[in-house]
Amino acid sequence: MHRDTTIMHAGYRGTGESGSFLGGPQFSSTYVTPGEPGQHQFTYGRFDNPTWRAWEEALATLEDGQAIAFASGMASVAAVLGTTLKPGDVVVVPSDCYYTTRLLASNWLANIGVEARLAPTRDNGQLRAIKGARLLWIETPTNPQLDVCDVRVLVDAAHNEGALVAVDNTTATAYLQQPLALGADFSVASDTKALTGHSDLLLGHVATNDAERATALRTWRTQHGAIPGPMEVWLAHRSLVTLPLRLTRQCESALKLAMFLRSEPGVADAHYPGLSDHPAHAIAKKQMQAFGSVVSFDLRERERAERFLSALKIVRQATSFGGVHSTAERRARWGGDAVSDGFIRFSVGCEATDDIINDVAGALKA
Repeated sequence: MHRDTTIMHAGYRGTGESGSFLGGPQFSSTYVTPGEPGQHQFTYGRFDNPTWRAWEEALATLEDGQAIAFASGMASVAAVLGTTLKPGDVVVVPSDCYYTTRLLASNWLANIGVEARLAPTRDNGQLRAIKGARLLWIETPTNPQLDVCDVRVLVDAAHNEGALVAVDNTTATAYLQQPLALGADFSVASDTKALTGHSDLLLGHVATNDAERATALRTWRTQHGAIPGPMEVWLAHRSLVTLPLRLTRQCESALKLAMFLRSEPGVADAHYPGLSDHPAHAIAKKQMQAFGSVVSFDLRERERAERFLSALKIVRQATSFGGVHSTAERRARWGGDAVSDGFIRFSVGCEATDDIINDVAGALKA
């Protein structure tokens, strides 16, 4: 069976079962549990929920591993760091990864005695920092500069040093790139982005092929209260059905937009792993099914970038990415990333490709 079909049906009722296609969200903090708790599948809302289970079954199909749902992407990040690291350990973190992940490493982890080493993603720069590490944290493609590293090469090097490997797979999603199949110990994602794709949910998950690590992550979720709401999970599960359709359309449009931007004299640089002249195009082509829905480009100056954004007609100014509606932002307004004041992160939506490119072209002229 084609993978797209499997994803569409994962976690839904089988063809021989009666009832709705997807069971509705179950709202319950308390379950009726006479006798011993061990006799019951569900006992208390912070421990488990049938809506989570259906969603995690779907995520497990997508990731080809056990999946644990969390309340947000950062809750997922914290769970992996918290269950793998102890005082005296070393974690290697990309110097160009998601800014809040770097903040977590430099603040919380440093305060509990964990050393965080920073190294760049490009050219597998983290290889030079692995020795003696307990955990290697990878992000590919990176957000927002879209650098790419070779997951398999880094995984093999880390495992040879006795280190675990976690891959932040948010930009690609497990539909386009499967870290566990590439040997990683953890696949981590903010499901707020392209996985659910409608700019209306905060969710995250971690996937692993190790049963003990999966149990540790669930225990962390229970004890730290990092649990998702059943309504959010149900909406996410419903949204997952269209993931192949959405991402296929977005990736096709993103490549065409990147090629257009590359030809524009007013654009200093365009970043997209699907471009043949991207420094890591060959690596991305090897480990990704397609190249994602995010395109970044540089207009150098803040004023030019602001005029560009103000001139867009259908593309909205907003942070985050992966939604069905195209959005763009001047990334430097947030701080924390080594980008120019005119650096634009553009999230390609599901609008007609020509409309997206025409809108960008008109705004560039402005």
